[in-house]
Amino acid sequence: MKTASVPEPRTAAALAARRRKTESALQRVHEAIARLRREKTQISVAVVARRADVSRTFLYDHPEARTAVASAMAEAGERRSRTLTEQDDEREATWRERALNAEDALKAAQAEILAQRTCIGELLGQIRDLQAEWTEEAIQRITTENTTLKQRVRQLTADNRTLDERLKAARSNLRFQDRRLADLEAQIVDS
Repeated sequence: MKTASVPEPRTAAALAARRRKTESALQRVHEAIARLRREKTQISVAVVARRADVSRTFLYDHPEARTAVASAMAEAGERRSRTLTEQDDEREATWRERALNAEDALKAAQAEILAQRTCIGELLGQIRDLQAEWTEEAIQRITTENTTLKQRVRQLTADNRTLDERLKAARSNLRFQDRRLADLEAQIVDS
């Protein structure tokens, strides 16, 4: 029994083809990782395998591919944590700014409230002073004077009406007298 032995050149050619295929696959893995970094997409073994058109087993079995994917994942994790830290810092800065603005607005509001309270206190004091000056006797006297003044206004209005009527009558009499005088003068001239 003789075993068929494969000639040496065929084996070398197969090994060379396998090496080229592996190098091509490794090249695609590196290109896929570079593309994912540019796109800022999350990097994982499954995503790299899909983009590079290789199997996950290939990525796990080849140390160079495994190292490239692991370092890319670590780098992406660091970049993501840096980005999250920066976003947290930005949020904290805006909150700090809002807090300072709110503090300033609160101080202004408290100052305005104090000014309003002071003004209200002064006005209430003036009202109390006015109420204290008017005794029941003074209020009764002013009410009586007010009633008397209203009666006097009514009386003066009536007197004014009477005098107005007398004035109209006097003017009417004067016109009548003027016409009579003109008639008499005309008669004297005619005679």
